[in-house]
Amino acid sequence: MNNWKSHLALLVCNVVWAMDFPFYNIVLPRYVHPMAMISASLIVTALFSLVPLLWRKAERVERADIRKLVGAALLIGVLRKLFLMYGLSKTSPIDGSIIDTIVPLLVLLLSVLLGMDRFTRLKLAGLVLGMAGAVAVVLTGGSSSHAHSQLAGNLLVFLTACTTSFYMVWFKRLISRYSIFTVLRWLYCVAAVMALPLGIGPILHTNFRAIAEHALLPTLFVLTVPTYLPNLMLNYALKSVPATVSSIYTYLQPVLAILLSVWMGLDKLHLDTVLFALVIFLGVGMVLKSYTLPPRHAEPPAANPH
Repeated sequence: MNNWKSHLALLVCNVVWAMDFPFYNIVLPRYVHPMAMISASLIVTALFSLVPLLWRKAERVERADIRKLVGAALLIGVLRKLFLMYGLSKTSPIDGSIIDTIVPLLVLLLSVLLGMDRFTRLKLAGLVLGMAGAVAVVLTGGSSSHAHSQLAGNLLVFLTACTTSFYMVWFKRLISRYSIFTVLRWLYCVAAVMALPLGIGPILHTNFRAIAEHALLPTLFVLTVPTYLPNLMLNYALKSVPATVSSIYTYLQPVLAILLSVWMGLDKLHLDTVLFALVIFLGVGMVLKSYTLPPRHAEPPAANPH
């Protein structure tokens, strides 16, 4: 089957998400308060999620699932955004993009703890290796040689990865019951309502003139592009491309984020960061490789939702 469209969708998703890290770093917190960006981006995404209703009939959601969807909205829509926005406002885009690649390792750990998967020697070795690299990247944020990084920011990005992993494991069965249009509409409309009371003040106090003069394009990009449309493309791609293949595409994110950050003068690449990143990549690769070997117990995570 010719699935080049799916591979193109995966490529576009990961390029867009790679651009998140340097562009957020430009905008936050110099021009936009993190809480203002959280609330505004959720409102924009919620509006996007309503557009399919123009040609699709709203899918009925079981009453028992409504509370779960509200919980998912709080987790992935609000808490993940909080950790990510405040984290990237306090650390470098390079560190942030590298730390975010540990999601498959955390998904494996949670799956084992919940009895949904089990360790093999290869999985355990990959988990230990990858997590060691991630901890090293986080801790370098406190080093004086990494002027653009902060330990607090790295820890918040790490919490972002933890939140994503918990969502992917805990709510997997729930979101598989409904179309992606329905899931995204519930997640982001509910999340927007939750975040608005906290974000309305910072939004009103935003210096829009400064944004227009110095950061208009990056602000418009992170406000409108990274969340809704890439997630739609990701789910379209997963209909014909195995999750293992999709996981390989996620390696593009830190590589592109590093290239963009260095090219834009937002950060400098350090040798220790490169080595720690390679350790993480090796660990994640070992875990993904384990799913291609018999016996096969579970499907590895596809990609990180943004």
